[in-house]
Amino acid sequence: MLAAAACLALTGAASPPEPLGIGDPLFPYLGNPGYDVSSYTVGFTYTGNNTKPMEAVTAIDAVATGALDRFNLDFANGTVRSVVVDGADAEFAVAGEDVVVTPRQAVPLGRPFHVVVRHTSDPSGPQVGGWVRTRDGLVMANQADAAHRVFPCNDHPADKANFTFQVVAPQELTVVANGLGGVRERRGGQALSVFSTSHPMAPELAQVSIGRSAVLRREGPGGLPVRDVVPTRDARGLERLLSRTPGHIAWMEKQVGSYPFEAYGVLVADAETGFELETQTLSLFERSLFARRDQPDWYVESIMVHELAHQWFGNSVSPHRWADLWLNEGHATWYESLFAQEFGGQPLEQRMRAAYADSDRWRVQGGPPAAPQSATGQIGIFRPVVYDGSALVLYALRQEVGEEAFAQVERRWVSEHRDGVATTTDFTRLASEVAGRDLTDFFEGWLYGAKTPPMPGHPDWRSEPVD
Repeated sequence: MLAAAACLALTGAASPPEPLGIGDPLFPYLGNPGYDVSSYTVGFTYTGNNTKPMEAVTAIDAVATGALDRFNLDFANGTVRSVVVDGADAEFAVAGEDVVVTPRQAVPLGRPFHVVVRHTSDPSGPQVGGWVRTRDGLVMANQADAAHRVFPCNDHPADKANFTFQVVAPQELTVVANGLGGVRERRGGQALSVFSTSHPMAPELAQVSIGRSAVLRREGPGGLPVRDVVPTRDARGLERLLSRTPGHIAWMEKQVGSYPFEAYGVLVADAETGFELETQTLSLFERSLFARRDQPDWYVESIMVHELAHQWFGNSVSPHRWADLWLNEGHATWYESLFAQEFGGQPLEQRMRAAYADSDRWRVQGGPPAAPQSATGQIGIFRPVVYDGSALVLYALRQEVGEEAFAQVERRWVSEHRDGVATTTDFTRLASEVAGRDLTDFFEGWLYGAKTPPMPGHPDWRSEPVD
């Protein structure tokens, strides 16, 4: 490192700051090389005003995986006021949606280091991901590429870390975040709330809710803390459906094994997002999903189960690259469908046959399940092929190996990769091991083929022609 620095001094200035990424084809500038984050402590000071930026501070503990004379953090939609590395002021520059940090002393390979960034976090702009303004406050919706629009981070699910949130807000408002915690201190009309996770989390799964909310507490299987966060005026009306969450958890545990985190709950936001979201330990739902009266209970509950299933598939076991998204959404759709069959009388086979009929069209429109085409916008990659199209892959796998082997694959997947990151290749390897034969060719066609393969056990199924 000294020799390189001397060379730079002799030959001219270092290369200009530039945005970096970890090589994800769908999001080339997400994540950063050279370090692995172990923990974040993120603090916000919320005044109750959604029309101007909040003051914020993010502390990051990381370990250098290469020698670092400078490093990048993903961050946009805010202003960086200062950066301190290991107690010393550091230089920084903005490049694209990265902040490029040059510490006073280079960080050697393998060395832990500590970064403190003082910045703003702005909920006032266009709703392009990150903060979502609600009728009475804020919530987060960071999937897939928007956590860095809230706080500086290594914004890719391949780099999971423990989180602590410290939020100062008017004491008449309720603050809830990932993990467990609560109000620590009240002073001068303000309250400090602190929440921490017990398991590593991808930045895209971070959640902080601030608003005039009621927290409904109940107990899940094995004494699991369950807390639902709802607009105060809706607490009584929503209790009928929300009280079923412990039963949903018990049902999922029967399918795949013990719940993987320290708590769970449903966060009902008075906002229109166009989606529900599996933020870790506290899934985000639009109020309108529960307020409508034209949908049967089994349908709403199946959507609740979809986001709950993500706590195993996508949260505890996170995708190595965003092309592995089919493992998240395919599994969540699978258990949503099983629940709808068992409690709503909606035949799984009928849904899968309909998906098979549409599958070739979905592949043309969005790419095959494990090789989705890139798309613009926060939720552009969340197309039908990664939902029912990917659940169809799991149905084909169950047809191919049998129900007993399939159930074993599911349980081993979430057990062996718990709190980790895994790939499509890992899933293929596990399924082959359980089946006792190489399933590489099977998965090649189902996950990467331009056309949908024949369905095992259903030679009469046809996919509709594509113009």
